[in-house]
Amino acid sequence: MQSQLTQYQDRVNQALKQHVQHFSAQQKSTDNKLFEAIEYSTLNQGKRLRPALIYAIADALEISLKSVDNAACAIELIHSYSLVHDDLPAMDDDDLRRGQATCHVKYDEATAILVGDAQQTMAFQILAGDKNILAKHTVEMISILGYASGPLGMIAGQVQDIQSEGKIISLDELKTLHNLKTGALIQCALLMGAVQSSRYTQIKPQLVQLGEMIGLAFQVQDDILDIESDTETLGKPQGSDLELDKSTYPKLMGLEKAKQFRDALILEAKSVLANLNLDSAFLNQLIDYIAQRKH
Repeated sequence: MQSQLTQYQDRVNQALKQHVQHFSAQQKSTDNKLFEAIEYSTLNQGKRLRPALIYAIADALEISLKSVDNAACAIELIHSYSLVHDDLPAMDDDDLRRGQATCHVKYDEATAILVGDAQQTMAFQILAGDKNILAKHTVEMISILGYASGPLGMIAGQVQDIQSEGKIISLDELKTLHNLKTGALIQCALLMGAVQSSRYTQIKPQLVQLGEMIGLAFQVQDDILDIESDTETLGKPQGSDLELDKSTYPKLMGLEKAKQFRDALILEAKSVLANLNLDSAFLNQLIDYIAQRKH
């Protein structure tokens, strides 16, 4: 599994580098540090799990990886932008991300805001300019990504996350929060990887369900690692959720019940995947990896 994941990571990293350099080469002013900051925040040591999901679904559906390279780059740019903004003083006020200083610490707050803005718009420009896929598939991918990352998806989840700080919310409210904040982009990755398949309409509901299970399991494990791991391993400050008094699964359920909930979600995700009849050992292994990861 690790070998396959590494291949997907290397592929999207190379494609991201080419896109960022292409944008940088077109800038009219070379005396600003915008693209240096964009590279710093994009071409770092991310897990690239969302692009990996796009590639894995495409592989399983016998879709050319070349035809989803731009989709993989676009979703990673959206994810990276969300992290840059999430780390800002007005949000989580974190100093460390992926083992290095956060963008606003390395540069300044205004630059970090603009970097996130740029990453977001670059994502949609890259999708819109894709010459390797049909126009109808481009439109569908833009629609999926826009919905997942916008005020009805990831941003809605971010708002709920901020509003829940210092409060006790119900388990159902926490699930809704994370279905939006984390799950929406994971669902998006699965859908974008499948758009070009003749089976897309048929399997779309199951892919949405699979994304929900994976997204929740990913977030529960994040909450557990915030307690059990350390800053060096995580690449970001350990205990930051506790410091901000965020609503987390261990806080609501207790640590052991949170682990049991995570494991139940993993089993349910594997059941949904089995019903999809996709020939992909990697996807099964990736679902296990989500619960076993250390950062």
